[in-house]
Amino acid sequence: MTWSVLIALAVGTAAGLVIAALYALARRYARGSRELGTDAERATYETLNLASRAAAHLRGGLVSGDTVKAARDLRTLLNCDVFVVVDERGALAIEGGSERVRASAERLARDARQSGHVELARSVVQGEHGDVDAVAAPIMIRGRSVGALVAFSRQIRPGLVRATSEVADWVAAQLELAELDASRAALAEAEVRALRAQISPHFIYNALTAIASFITTDPPQARELVLEFADFTRYSFRREGDFTTIAEELGSVGSYLKLERARFGDRIAVTLQVAPEVLATVIPFLSVQPLVENAVRHGLESKEGGGRITITAADSGAYAQITVEDDGVGIDPETLRDVLAGRPSAEHIGLRNVDSRLRQVYGNGHGLVVETNIDAGTLVTMRVPKSQPERLAGREPSR
Repeated sequence: MTWSVLIALAVGTAAGLVIAALYALARRYARGSRELGTDAERATYETLNLASRAAAHLRGGLVSGDTVKAARDLRTLLNCDVFVVVDERGALAIEGGSERVRASAERLARDARQSGHVELARSVVQGEHGDVDAVAAPIMIRGRSVGALVAFSRQIRPGLVRATSEVADWVAAQLELAELDASRAALAEAEVRALRAQISPHFIYNALTAIASFITTDPPQARELVLEFADFTRYSFRREGDFTTIAEELGSVGSYLKLERARFGDRIAVTLQVAPEVLATVIPFLSVQPLVENAVRHGLESKEGGGRITITAADSGAYAQITVEDDGVGIDPETLRDVLAGRPSAEHIGLRNVDSRLRQVYGNGHGLVVETNIDAGTLVTMRVPKSQPERLAGREPSR
């Protein structure tokens, strides 16, 4: 076969492939067009898409969130010429227009905030194609106006008035969710502070007493315990980050147990079983140490002869499963139910605290599982997803 024939065949084959690809692309486009549905369905999709994008920008609040990007989507949603978001201090975002609308927007927003109702104004700004009208709707949260939305248009239609009012109500709902998120974050921080406060008076005094007892009898041991105490307190009282890794948490647990064993000696035996593949899994800060402390204080400390604590961190498919088990005195099931339900109790604060934070972060299905009874020891299990949400996995671990 000659080279000319081969080239002709190659060109013909390539052309055929291109034609086939174009045909397949055309079929896909036609099928995609049909899948878009009716005009009404496309309009519904576009509205939901714009609302979803704006919601993501508003969840940090009007000031801390990305109000400028939210304003861009909301202006498209309302189909107005200029859109302005105003809070108690003034205009936060102006979309679709220049700074010359600022004074008019802030004045109209102030009227809407004071009245608590939608306000209209005619010919408030000289636009490129004549006078521009405006409608302002207050953003009301629990009966208090926190801002207003102002839409400018060459003609204020009744539909635009209603839509601006509805969007203002929707923005208020997003801001309330932002406040709820902030409250949850503050609660989580308060719970961590409570754990630190629990550590401070009880453990620190006992640890220092144990270290002091070795200063004259075993100086090298005292020196080692001082270093362990420094590592434990540095980790426990760090300020940055709400999350850590299993490896770092277990490192702190190791320091804690060395200090406790300095007090109790052979009365406390420890078994540690850890799968290396789960060490990098992100978990809430101070979520394992309180479980171990609970096992020591409430399980073994009052048991004659002491006992054993077994800590495991295992790979369980999509989860890392951590267990803390002791063969101590156990917990009365009724008392345990009261603790986990949040009823006042001076004991087992750590259990309740960790259970609450796990549920806040991962959902109610990820709370602690506790198996116990009087004189039957206690087994506490927590399951944490190995694949973390971006907002958790991106946190800097402690150093």
